[in-house]
Amino acid sequence: MFEGFGRRLNFLVLGLIVLVILIGNNSYDYIADSILLIDSGDTAWMIVSCALVLLMTPGLAFFYGGMVNIKSIISTMFQSFVALGVVSVVWVFIGFSLAFGDSLFGIIGNPFTYMNFKNVTLNPNVNFGSTIPFLLFALFQLKFAIITPAIISGSFAERIRFRSYILFMLLFTIFIYSPLAHMTWHPNGLFRSWGVLDFAGGTVVHMSAGLAAFIGAIFLGQRKKIIEKPANIPFVILGTGMLWFGWFGFNAGSALGANFDAVVAFANTSLASATSMITWIFYDRFSNRKMSSIGACIGAIVGLVAITPAAGFVTLGQSIFIGFIAAIVSNVAVKINKKSKVDDTLDVFATHGIGGIVGMILTAVFANEVGLIYGQTTTFMYHIITIIITVVFTLLMSYLLFKLVDLVIPLRVREDQEERGLDASQHGELYN
Repeated sequence: MFEGFGRRLNFLVLGLIVLVILIGNNSYDYIADSILLIDSGDTAWMIVSCALVLLMTPGLAFFYGGMVNIKSIISTMFQSFVALGVVSVVWVFIGFSLAFGDSLFGIIGNPFTYMNFKNVTLNPNVNFGSTIPFLLFALFQLKFAIITPAIISGSFAERIRFRSYILFMLLFTIFIYSPLAHMTWHPNGLFRSWGVLDFAGGTVVHMSAGLAAFIGAIFLGQRKKIIEKPANIPFVILGTGMLWFGWFGFNAGSALGANFDAVVAFANTSLASATSMITWIFYDRFSNRKMSSIGACIGAIVGLVAITPAAGFVTLGQSIFIGFIAAIVSNVAVKINKKSKVDDTLDVFATHGIGGIVGMILTAVFANEVGLIYGQTTTFMYHIITIIITVVFTLLMSYLLFKLVDLVIPLRVREDQEERGLDASQHGELYN
């Protein structure tokens, strides 16, 4: 009934966004005195970090694509890759302003502060990286916004209509990602004002993606035919390597400069992921399962997820412990999920959702000087409150967005299209 309307809506929304951006009045002028504040080393590192985080999305495409049915490998990879385009346009138009614009009640940014990147100049902004161009900060944050909805796509792989997914991605960025980013990272954000510590996106990226993935898997229902046979395991290994490599920009880049915090985050990221990978495969063997390469890859990703909020706040030994605990908890969560009726195709909730929650809790336990092990309870208490708020907000908003999208464009493909595979039915392409 709404098929034709949904098609026109997709083009209308994206067309209007592009049109507004094209006629926007953006300026890259800078105040002469401000150039003296820019540190060339910090700026160079942040440009590299931007590129590293960008690489993570194609890495995610390989990681996800290798694990699905061979009839939907291109579709699954494309669902990650297309986020590079869709989210970039939305971010410039209004997403960045909603996330980092002048605070409205500590919950959301003023949409007019930086709409069309207005006032996003080459001058440093003391609130968002005092030694780098503000434009560079905005582009760095864009890469986080890109990969978050791409992560969600793994939960409903092999059965979602591509155009519906694009519309959901657009709405998710505006109504879920941007408010969480504002509350967590804006100086006047609600969570930030409570002293909540999230170095690189435990709540903003991983919890939001994992929780939305959980609702998406429930909303779309089970696949008609579940085939637990990865299409291309070398793709999974390649994707893991790209993600691991890019994650150094994700975490160490969140220090917003080439400084000691970046070095600490870099080291913690490396050790937590390595520990989690080894823990995962040995726990599998302890549970009478094979020590598989896919298990090692998933374990590494879980460690990266869990260390993300804590990367700049904990010691090397604590990062190892975080990787160890996250691997055990997420491994058990995956096992439980497989026994449930929730068809989370690639276990996004168990890895990113649970991993993000574990990371946020352990950040509050170990954070330097303010953690629970230092006798401080305030940070831990506010982290628990933040986790609860994030869970409730993301679950409710995700359900509403999936419901809205389904009314406009049916979310699930027809049975015959699912049987043919999404590569052929959605894109007219086949993987050879």
